[in-house]
Amino acid sequence: MPGDTATSTTLVPLILVATRKGAWLVHGDAGRSRWRLDGPHFLGHIVSHLMLDPRDGRTLLAAAKTGHLGPTVFRSMDLGATWREAARPPAFAKSADGKGRAVDHTFWLTPGHPSEPGCWYAGTSPQGLFRSEDGGDTWVPFSSINDDPDYLRWMGTVQDGTPDGPKLHSILVDPRDPAHLYFGMSGGGVHESRDAGKTFAPLLNGLEVVEGFDVADPTFHDPHCLRLSPADPDRLYQQNHCGIYRLDRPGDTWVRIGRTMPPEVGDIGFPMVVHPRDPDRAWVFPMDGQTVWPRTSPDGKPAVYGTRDAGATWQRLDAGLPRAQAWWTVKRQAMSADALDPVGLYFGTTSGELWMSADEGGSWTCVARHLPEIYAVEVAQRAVEAGG
Repeated sequence: MPGDTATSTTLVPLILVATRKGAWLVHGDAGRSRWRLDGPHFLGHIVSHLMLDPRDGRTLLAAAKTGHLGPTVFRSMDLGATWREAARPPAFAKSADGKGRAVDHTFWLTPGHPSEPGCWYAGTSPQGLFRSEDGGDTWVPFSSINDDPDYLRWMGTVQDGTPDGPKLHSILVDPRDPAHLYFGMSGGGVHESRDAGKTFAPLLNGLEVVEGFDVADPTFHDPHCLRLSPADPDRLYQQNHCGIYRLDRPGDTWVRIGRTMPPEVGDIGFPMVVHPRDPDRAWVFPMDGQTVWPRTSPDGKPAVYGTRDAGATWQRLDAGLPRAQAWWTVKRQAMSADALDPVGLYFGTTSGELWMSADEGGSWTCVARHLPEIYAVEVAQRAVEAGG
């Protein structure tokens, strides 16, 4: 109407891409059909994770490492226009003899509970848990696990971890209770706290380990990715080194739901994504887990698999993806979902391709090629003026 100054807004996706050689912000339109790459940011840095604070919609944290500067965290308060290094990045407390452990890189970033503005959690390699209460500017060791004798034993040595170093990852905050936390360690298993991190306890019942190792010892457990259902926080999913699992609380026994995957594909992989509104729906990206773990798509034919019934059945979702000779895979942090309707799915590959589906995996489109090896993909929704 003439003289009406009211404006309407619409939600658009923002894909946050962390790579072996820097980071990119990928801005989408409301139809998720047009994309604009903003980057590289931190060209030459190893960026393990890039996260937007959903509580203010503009603060970004990037977990980065360079050869000469070492591990650090960068912060942007203006959606990536400018960046500033954290005044005190995550670092282990120094031991009395001056030896102790040193952070190789920060691997995982999780914003705190909505009731705790400015709070962030970080997981590192080797395994360590840290917290910031000032928006990521200063970090301190969180809880006692970094120095607890049992946890140190369960973490094993650097040689016991994944090829690029053992990691603490998948830090989950119960949206109903900021004191209820989970995390995973590769290796070292899944752990839970109900007292704001004062204590943690293993949550391993039902999980399998590689044949020949002691299933009762957390050291031998290797969760690759934990997810909590936004629609039902009592439901957790897990892509593990030894299968795909689901856990329904208050139960404490994981159920291997990956046994219903096609046997020629198996249930080994790194990432897992959960539907934002339906706790029965989830997606995984399997990889070849046979013999020497080539870490490629099975038979060179990449596909997402989705379940609509909490893992009772799985459907192959590969329309638009290469049909053959595609020997890449997707890392544990490199698959994500938006909260739009229908849900958009996104993943980045070890060959530097960024793929998305605007119809919950029904068909796939390549958004970007020729990026460095992609380490992490997160997606956020931003409110913009309609038509903007």
